[in-house]
Amino acid sequence: VQLVESGGGLVQPGGSLRLSCGGSGFTFGSYDMNWVRQAPGKGPEWVSAIDYEGTLTYYSDSVKGRFTISRDNAKNTVYLQMNSLKPEDTAIYYCAAGVGRFVSRAENGYSYWGQGTQVTVSS
Repeated sequence: VQLVESGGGLVQPGGSLRLSCGGSGFTFGSYDMNWVRQAPGKGPEWVSAIDYEGTLTYYSDSVKGRFTISRDNAKNTVYLQMNSLKPEDTAIYYCAAGVGRFVSRAENGYSYWGQGTQVTVSS
């Protein structure tokens, strides 16, 4: 089983990035998918989720209106479009498969986690 994130990088405040997370080794289209982030010096934060069909989406208050989650089950991929980025969005972004709002592997809430991709928002 693998979840592999990509698309992170350095962007200026106000800019945009699109993260991707590709899944393999499991029935991707049967799982709700989530994005969780870990900012330096802060606790982890659940960011967004999408149901297994891609019809329902959920966001934390901190990203609502700026981030959009989507998925393409034919490609086994979930996306996170991030617009109007702020320095406080700087974090490692992880994708995870499962239902609920968890923030760490230690909670044993999600079935699978990726290794993360770094997003840095700075001028």
